[in-house]
Amino acid sequence: MKKLIYLLIGAAVILTSCGGNENTKKDDAKVAKGSVKYGGVFKLNETEDFRSLYPLNITEVVAHRITNQVYQGLLKLNQEDLTVLPSLAEKWEINEDATTFTFHLRKGVKFHDNQCFTDGKGRELNANDVKYCFEKACESSPENQMFPFFKDRLKGANEYYESTINKTPLAGGIEGIKVIDDYTIEFNLNYSFAGFLKILSHPACWVYPKEAFDMYGIDMRKNCVGTGPFRVKTIKESETVILERNPDYWENDQYGNQLPYLDGIKFSFIKEKKAELLEFRKGNLDMVYRLPLEMIKDVVGELEDAKKGGNKPYVMQVVPAMSVVYLGMQHKLPPFDNVDVRKAFNYAIDKNSIVTYTLQGDGRPGVHGFVPPFKGYDYESIEGYVFNPEKAKEHFKKAGYENGKGFPEITLQINSGGGDRNVQIAEVVQKMLSENLGVKINIEQLQFPQHLDNLETGKALFWRSAWIADYPDPENFLSLLYGKNVPEDMSTNSYLNSVRYQSEAFDAKFNEALREVDEAKRYELYKQADQIAVDDAATLPIFYDENTRLIQVYVKNFPSNAMEYRDMTAVYFDKDEE
Repeated sequence: MKKLIYLLIGAAVILTSCGGNENTKKDDAKVAKGSVKYGGVFKLNETEDFRSLYPLNITEVVAHRITNQVYQGLLKLNQEDLTVLPSLAEKWEINEDATTFTFHLRKGVKFHDNQCFTDGKGRELNANDVKYCFEKACESSPENQMFPFFKDRLKGANEYYESTINKTPLAGGIEGIKVIDDYTIEFNLNYSFAGFLKILSHPACWVYPKEAFDMYGIDMRKNCVGTGPFRVKTIKESETVILERNPDYWENDQYGNQLPYLDGIKFSFIKEKKAELLEFRKGNLDMVYRLPLEMIKDVVGELEDAKKGGNKPYVMQVVPAMSVVYLGMQHKLPPFDNVDVRKAFNYAIDKNSIVTYTLQGDGRPGVHGFVPPFKGYDYESIEGYVFNPEKAKEHFKKAGYENGKGFPEITLQINSGGGDRNVQIAEVVQKMLSENLGVKINIEQLQFPQHLDNLETGKALFWRSAWIADYPDPENFLSLLYGKNVPEDMSTNSYLNSVRYQSEAFDAKFNEALREVDEAKRYELYKQADQIAVDDAATLPIFYDENTRLIQVYVKNFPSNAMEYRDMTAVYFDKDEE
């Protein structure tokens, strides 16, 4: 059978190769070939704490932004345009019906030095490491939230998962994973799935050594052993995370300089956005992501004033985000087990007003589907819920709650962080539901880890949530509504489909889309699935977000993108431009 061969060469300034230029890989080298510069520690802040840095338990962006510099998978994304690039695999082949994927690993890639190895020195990665990590991702474990990415999809994954429930894993592992030799591995799927390449850039597919898990177990939440450009030096939870340059990193740039250029990365955890911006203005941070609305106005004014004087104090980057901010409603519990209640809530909230007045135009109203604006995806043709108080009241009456009579007092759970925006939106929602449906909503704000735990375990009834694409495909959003991602037992965590929405019609269309190789046809099928979920009021989209960040003028090779996907491998400082 004829095979499609994909040989991608690094994007932008990076070409990937193993080994290093002895004249440029030393830490004391400052100016390298191509005028790039070594040195410096990139300082950034997060307003939320991370929950876990273990690849199979990463479900929030803070952990991803840290570990994306430490771990690697077979593939990664181009930071500029989010196309798929080689990483640990230097090339691959796909058969004609996209059911068999064969990957060829780079030689000479080493794990970070760590005490989990006999001599403390990181050994070379091989295909058995890849097999081991994929099998861990298909294992029944409270620390593994990634099985839904492979369930039904990877041949033998379901059977392997079932065998691990009783702690008797199948001999030989997963049927669909075959180690051909030390540097070649093959994956066989149950059905055609062209989107498999994008999933391989996800943390579920990052590679770490068995020795690390054997030594640390669940403590891998803060003991990281990867192959990436940076390795963990210090972790003080809620205070700081410091990553240092990996001196044995395998990748070179197009000039032969060994990557990365930076000496390290330092994450702080200042909770207040105003304090964070102050630190940035003082030069103590190299970037700021997400600004409260009033700060954006001030910053725009500063930049305009500086431009008149010929100055450029910092750079503002704004891009439409592959992100949706929505309200989740627990389908398995009253009152949201009633579709008319969910529809009434959707009609009762003026999303255009929230974007125009509360967000000051920062985003797009969530009046279409669950999937945000996507290249090639006609999201605007999906008919969502436009503000209509009369329709809201009709559905509420149909549900048995005319004028709000008999409707229980419920709590809208929101997470801390994100400045005042979360609270402002919650208060507007609270007011609109009171005015248009006559219901009383309380607001409770929790720390992010507790917030996540509550909604995943079904303890939350009504909550604020957001989903930023893990990989650039509508499937990544719609999988949050896939019925097979809902456990049978209400007491079991539902990591992806936290609203526990189940629809045979949605699942059928979603499955059809998964099996379509042609991308245009696949996106059309996803759109149809999206419309089914909208008609069922599966969620309550509020708005599709924008990514806004500030970076210092000396920061180079750090483009913004719709996923806020950060790869610091080729970032460098040129302080001559200050």
